Amino acid sequence: MNKSIKIVIADDHPLFRQALCLTLTSHFADVSLLEVDTIAALEQTLASVQYHELDLLLLDLDIPGAEGFTSLINIRQQYPELGVIVISGFEDEQTINKAMSYGAAGFIPKSTPVADMVVAIESVLAGNLWTPTGSYSAQPETIPQESKIASLTPKQYKILTMFADGLLNKQIAYELGLSESTIKSHASTIFLKLGVRNRTQAVILLSELQLNAAPFSQANK
Repeated sequence: MNKSIKIVIADDHPLFRQALCLTLTSHFADVSLLEVDTIAALEQTLASVQYHELDLLLLDLDIPGAEGFTSLINIRQQYPELGVIVISGFEDEQTINKAMSYGAAGFIPKSTPVADMVVAIESVLAGNLWTPTGSYSAQPETIPQESKIASLTPKQYKILTMFADGLLNKQIAYELGLSESTIKSHASTIFLKLGVRNRTQAVILLSELQLNAAPFSQANK
């Protein structure tokens, strides 16, 4: 490829990032790489650059702040023109199918040989989808969940994650510097948007966007 490309690498493992950067710079003649190791840093990077000038985001689903699939969903909502390849230690079929259903253009397990990683990245840059098997099973039932979670404001989503952590309304109010009645009002809105009746159902819906399988590196220890 001769075209100049710009890629963001979002991964919190320095050695993996270094190896990936070396692979990309040795294969692509003109490539610009931006590295981040947390979702907060990724959000700052995407906000500070002209994202339409970016060609690709390589996203680890398990970096600090990622909250499983939620960050992938939010990125696809906010930056629909930015292609995203999930690069992950998780490589079970369910995780791959969910990532693709939530808008990823590709899924590369970290155990993938370097040559295949290059093929995958080239394929996605060319406008194709890529998975280890060459195909994936779409999960249309996940789309309503994606829309519901994406409809929450950042504050509502924060409160939802605090519900998941088991905090009481009083504790959440203290942490966020709000009144308890305000938290109750937010809770009602959250339940309405998610189509649930209580905290338990809301947390279950959120949990379905999390990563449930053991990472490849852990499963093979």
